Amino acid sequence: MNSDIQGLIWFVVLLASNAFFVGSEFALISARRAQIEPRAEAGSKPAKITIKAMEKASLMLATAQLGITISSLLILLIAEPSIHHLLEYPLGAIGLPEELVSVISFIIALLLVTFLHVVIGEMVPKNLAIALPDRSALLLSPVLYAIAMAIKPIVSGLNAVSNAILKLFKFEPKDEANTSYTLDQVEDIVEHSTREGSLADVSGTLTNTFEFTEKKVSDVAIPIAKLISFSENVTPREVEQAVAKHGFSRYPLTDESNELVGYLHLKDVIDLDLDEVDNPFPAKRIRTLISLPATMELEDALASMRRVHAHMAKSFDARGNVLGVLFLEDILEELVGEVHDATRR
Repeated sequence: MNSDIQGLIWFVVLLASNAFFVGSEFALISARRAQIEPRAEAGSKPAKITIKAMEKASLMLATAQLGITISSLLILLIAEPSIHHLLEYPLGAIGLPEELVSVISFIIALLLVTFLHVVIGEMVPKNLAIALPDRSALLLSPVLYAIAMAIKPIVSGLNAVSNAILKLFKFEPKDEANTSYTLDQVEDIVEHSTREGSLADVSGTLTNTFEFTEKKVSDVAIPIAKLISFSENVTPREVEQAVAKHGFSRYPLTDESNELVGYLHLKDVIDLDLDEVDNPFPAKRIRTLISLPATMELEDALASMRRVHAHMAKSFDARGNVLGVLFLEDILEELVGEVHDATRR
């Protein structure tokens, strides 16, 4: 009887051991290094050790797997026979045949041990580590790291064998889990988080940012046919009338052959004297348009326009033909949504 009680005590210990290694494994996989690094930089010793464990992920996971395997085998070797033996007493007391008592107690012991092993030793620590990955990693990884260092020769040998098998199948083993993401993966994460309600993207800024990286100048530039433009001989009064009618503050100018030669800004009109309002606009006040290829990525176009402080640019195709005009405001609207400006454009 005493040996059976000791077996039950060992069952609890081994169950806790199994739960620890399972929790450590899932915590190390699920934890976000970006969340732990600031704590390590602030001087947290558990965080520093957790970072070391993440850098030796292959060794840590091998240690966890070894711990899980040994714990599971010992549970079957020690705990199951003890429970089996303890159940024989009450089953025998109710008058069951000895052969039947042994079979029934074995089945009950096996089912009970399996149930507790799966639920307490596997599922509970796994779910807890997934629900609280960073906290679990900070709590469990330092202990796992110490165990791994203590039995490193054994684990390294087993790990070397597994890596050799992987290489036979042309797979390259890694010591550190990949914590970086591609743009498509980040976009999927944001979309999923927004759908689940854990991330608010009310204005659509995050979504717009991902879409922005895929767009080109030709996607946003306004075609020549849709532009409100003037002849280069336009008068300030005509510009004022256009502003009153359309509300825009910048207007492209064309020459006699309908080629874009520059643009005017409303404030250039305001700065003129009253006696100049009916005369053709002074050529020196016409602003130049930079040229951008229609195939240029929109983020590169934004950088080019910001570099020269340009608010407008003309886009051209591979043959040099002007296709339209790109407005800085339109680029910004692709990022943040509609831009409300008293001067419009």
